Amino acid sequence: MNWNTRVTELLNIKYPIIQGGLAHLAYSDLAAAVSNAGGLGQVTAMSLESPEALRKEIRKVKEMTNKPFGVNFAIGQHGRPFSHYLNVAIEEEVPVISMTGGNPAPLFEQLEGVNIKKLVLVAAKRQAVKAEELGADAVMVVGQEGGGHLGRDDIGTFVLTPQVVDAVSIPVIASGGIGDGRGLLAALSLGAEGIEMGTRFIATKECVHASELYKKRLVEGSENDTVVIKRSIGAPARVISNTWSDRILEIEKANGGYEQLKDYISGQANKKYIYDGKEDEGFAWAGQVMGLIRDIPTVQELLDRIIAEGESIRQKWAK
Repeated sequence: MNWNTRVTELLNIKYPIIQGGLAHLAYSDLAAAVSNAGGLGQVTAMSLESPEALRKEIRKVKEMTNKPFGVNFAIGQHGRPFSHYLNVAIEEEVPVISMTGGNPAPLFEQLEGVNIKKLVLVAAKRQAVKAEELGADAVMVVGQEGGGHLGRDDIGTFVLTPQVVDAVSIPVIASGGIGDGRGLLAALSLGAEGIEMGTRFIATKECVHASELYKKRLVEGSENDTVVIKRSIGAPARVISNTWSDRILEIEKANGGYEQLKDYISGQANKKYIYDGKEDEGFAWAGQVMGLIRDIPTVQELLDRIIAEGESIRQKWAK
């Protein structure tokens, strides 16, 4: 079946499926696997220790695939300067740049006149409109079901996606709560022209940096096993519920600010869980799509399954 949309044409990919940025997890192994399977894989830039480390990772992807891929820039509340990293992506002629978690305007200024496709993750209609004004080629819309950082308004993917579709003229990519062919077809029905998945790609064989315990929790957990932290500091984000997240919520309930929270929400605390499997010493990002994850396939098996399921639904509709 034909899966062409404005997203597949824009990004020159076979299927309208994009792998999310995935802090500390989205490296060459996963990115190349997703691109080779027909989607758009991405490397996460700001999790790497230096611009030269990013250059090496980009070149590794190019060795493993000749398909398009992206580099994700998570420009968060307490992030490091990104301009030198972005220079590397430009020099290496990366096909796609995605921007998440902050004001993308400085990146657009640096990318002016550069032939790189620009995607922006948004969590509200007003952000989507602004991204289009800045020059985004497409927007990725994350509903409150998603893992990692979310919008402040608690709007679900099912309501937010068509709102954004109606508000912008550029292609819209739906994210949050999507992990199978049913989610893909639902997103297309809402007017989106592609999907982004984060949590679902963690539970794959090629996400080699994720600990076995992390993947096991994603497979065994349900949609009720996540909580939203960091609301009190204006940066709500969804994680797997555990004793560590309980402590974070206790600090927030007691009106603790960033200084009280910083050790609990740090990259180091994140890595202790996701890399080392020390779930009592850290936290792990995850969306409510946990409730749909039941195995750890290869990326190719996952995309083949999503497309087969989607095609089955389309044939059913045709009748």
